[in-house]
Amino acid sequence: QAQLVESGGGSVQAGESLRLSCDASAYTYRGACMGWFRQAAGKQREWVSWIGYGGRTSYTNSVEGRFTISQDNDKNTLALQMDSLKPEDSGTYFCAASRTGYCTLDYFTDFGQGTQVTVSS
Repeated sequence: QAQLVESGGGSVQAGESLRLSCDASAYTYRGACMGWFRQAAGKQREWVSWIGYGGRTSYTNSVEGRFTISQDNDKNTLALQMDSLKPEDSGTYFCAASRTGYCTLDYFTDFGQGTQVTVSS
């Protein structure tokens, strides 16, 4: 049973926006650090962003200033607002969680099935 369910992917032109959502209502580990990873075709999965305790956020350099991560604790959902998209942002985006609450990348052990994002030039 999937506990992290992504939605919101699609195909857009460069410069446009997309908003990804992750339904974590079935995720049983409260206090987890939540994040987003992505994987482009033929490449390894890479970290994109996380949001931790107190709303602290962090972004990989390539998306800083263009992407915004947010969390609704009441609904237990996670979002990633992606603006000024570039072709190199294309890939499968995964919602992820660190059960320990630590936002260290190695601690992200739970992933959703992913949602596809395609950005055309």
